[in-house]
Amino acid sequence: MNKLPISVCIISGAEAQRVARALESIQGWTGEIIMVLNEDVHDGTEEIARQYGATIFREPWKGHIAQKNSAAEKATQEWLLGLDADEVVSPGLRDEIIAALEHEAQAPQHEAFSFPRLSYYCGRWIRHGDWYPDRKTRLWRRGKARWGGENPHDKLMVDGRVGRLRHDLLHYSYDSISSFLNKINQYADISLKQQIHSGKKWSTGGTVVRSGWRFLRAYFFRLGFLDGFPGFFIAASNAYSTLVRHSRLYEHLHAEAPSAPAQDSPVTTPPAKATESR
Repeated sequence: MNKLPISVCIISGAEAQRVARALESIQGWTGEIIMVLNEDVHDGTEEIARQYGATIFREPWKGHIAQKNSAAEKATQEWLLGLDADEVVSPGLRDEIIAALEHEAQAPQHEAFSFPRLSYYCGRWIRHGDWYPDRKTRLWRRGKARWGGENPHDKLMVDGRVGRLRHDLLHYSYDSISSFLNKINQYADISLKQQIHSGKKWSTGGTVVRSGWRFLRAYFFRLGFLDGFPGFFIAASNAYSTLVRHSRLYEHLHAEAPSAPAQDSPVTTPPAKATESR
C-alpha cells in the first residue's frame, strides 16, 4: 500500500498498555507519525512508539489544546490526522480516508473531514446516547485548522469546508468504571479553572436543570436505553459529571477562608480598693 501524505499527530501520557493498537491501525499507509509525549512519562510508551516509526518529542504538559497544537506544528505532510492513544482507525475508515484524499488530489473541495467515533465500554460498543455518533473533525489540510475550545474539551477550528465520512473511529475509552469516575474528578479540576478564568456565574436552577437534562437527553431522547445497563450508567454518569463541575464552582465561590484563631486577650487585674487601716 502506498503511503499517503498524512502526518498522524498524537499526544500521549503513560499509554504503554494500549498505544500499540492505535499505532498498528495507521502503520503502512500514513507518511509520518508525530508523538508529543509528556516529559515525565517513563513506562515504555516511547519505546513502543519508536518501534512503529514515530518521531518523539518530549514536552511538559501544557493542556490538551496547546499540546495538540504543538504536535500539529511539527507535521510535514499535506494532511494531518489527530489521533488519541486509545483510538483506532477502523479498516473501513482507513479505506474511506484513502479514497477521500485521492479525490481531493484530483479535485480539491474540502479543507477537513469529520467521522463518527464509536466507543467500547463495559463489554459492548455504545451506539446510542451522548456517546454516538460523537462525530469528530480530526483530518485536515495543513495550515487550514487549529485546535481551540476550552480544556479539556478541545475542538478543531477549520478555515474552510468540512466533508463528512461515515465509517467509525474506534474508541477504547475506559478500562473500568473506576477509571471513568476518576476522569470525572480530573476534568472537574480543569473545568473549575476555566470557569474561574471566564468569570462564570453559578445558580441553583442552572445546576439542577443542566444535570437533569443531561440524563434525559442521553437516556431517552438519544435512545441510550437501547445500550442496556451501560447506556443507563453513561447517562447517569454524564448527569453526575455535570453536577460535580457546577458544584465545584459553587464550592469555590462560597467557601470562606478559615478565620484566624482569636488571640487571648491579656487579663487585666482590676486595681484593689484602698482600705483604711483600723
